[in-house]
Amino acid sequence: MERREVYLDNNATTRVDDRVAEYMNHFHLTDYAVASSQFSHIPGIRAKDAVDNARGIIANTLNAEQEEIIFTSGDTESNNLTLNGVIEGNKDKQKKKILVSKIEHFSVLDTAKRLAKKGYAVDFINVNNEGFIDLNHLEDLIDESTLIVSVMHGNHEVGTLQNLKSISEIVHKYGSLFHSDATYSYLQVPIDVNDIGVDLLTLSADKVHGPKGVGALYIRKGTPIIKIMEGGYQEYNIRPGVENVPGIAGFGKACEIYNDEETNKIKNLRNYLYSTIKSKIDRVSLNGASDFNKRIPNNLNVSFDYVEGESVVLHLDMRGISVITGSACFSRSLHASHVLLAMGFSHERAHGSIRFGLSKYITKEDIDYTVYHVNEVVENLKNLSPLTKS
Repeated sequence: MERREVYLDNNATTRVDDRVAEYMNHFHLTDYAVASSQFSHIPGIRAKDAVDNARGIIANTLNAEQEEIIFTSGDTESNNLTLNGVIEGNKDKQKKKILVSKIEHFSVLDTAKRLAKKGYAVDFINVNNEGFIDLNHLEDLIDESTLIVSVMHGNHEVGTLQNLKSISEIVHKYGSLFHSDATYSYLQVPIDVNDIGVDLLTLSADKVHGPKGVGALYIRKGTPIIKIMEGGYQEYNIRPGVENVPGIAGFGKACEIYNDEETNKIKNLRNYLYSTIKSKIDRVSLNGASDFNKRIPNNLNVSFDYVEGESVVLHLDMRGISVITGSACFSRSLHASHVLLAMGFSHERAHGSIRFGLSKYITKEDIDYTVYHVNEVVENLKNLSPLTKS
């Protein structure tokens, strides 16, 4: 089989769309002024118009108001701004509890742990074996002293989509704020911030064929939050610093050209990938929601018995296929995926997990090529494993 390059790590980042890159280049080379110079000269006005245009496009995708969108450097900053900014803006000193799910991105988990060292009460919400929030456990943990609850929408590893509306109803019953990291689900599934009742929502451009280094935070009007850095009055005095005009413009363009037909194509290819793997390889376990309508359309996470994910990843990489595992090389440590462990799986299953992340640039031929080599690699590794003989 002729070698090809197949990038299946699109849950980590995506290729920038050619139309986005071309649009951004205009703001690198022509309208390159600082947006906050709008009161000084016409080039500044043009830059500000580009930022506002992107802000309006993104707001429309969420059924939000334009001034509720704050641009950041990406999802990590947005998540840090959420927790730290809400803490700093908290006027009710009786509210000192923070709740986050056990399967959050590290930018939420580690921020929460740091706040715990500062004296805030931090608890972690359980999930079931498909990655869904245990609503009963949330009810047990939350009380009138809870300031904010953070639960990501679509999980970055296993793709499980939470029912945010059900969670927000519980959270708001106690007068708490609700934040969700929607980095991995944004545009792939509809999000109406008013319908789900979220107070803060994290977004990132590089997961939707936009540029790296730019993201956004939706902040519902009236949410008590203040900036956590000093240096300027930009972004409604919430996020200081010179605006990344090319990046913000590119983010807006990526959202403008994103369409449901591409999402449906990706979903169908993801389903084909799973069914073909299952038909060719024995002892494959699906990680995440078993109902594929309740997981991110471009995500497939599976574990192969008797093999380690690291070995699969390295062998596939030598064949031109880029995937990632929930084992050591994913976390750069000796620890297995915290997501899979929180779901109640063994270290063996976590270490044998592989995440396939598709995009609009993936074809059926890419999938056939991938399955052929996954089958060959897994079979070869199984033959070498002493576990298959025990």
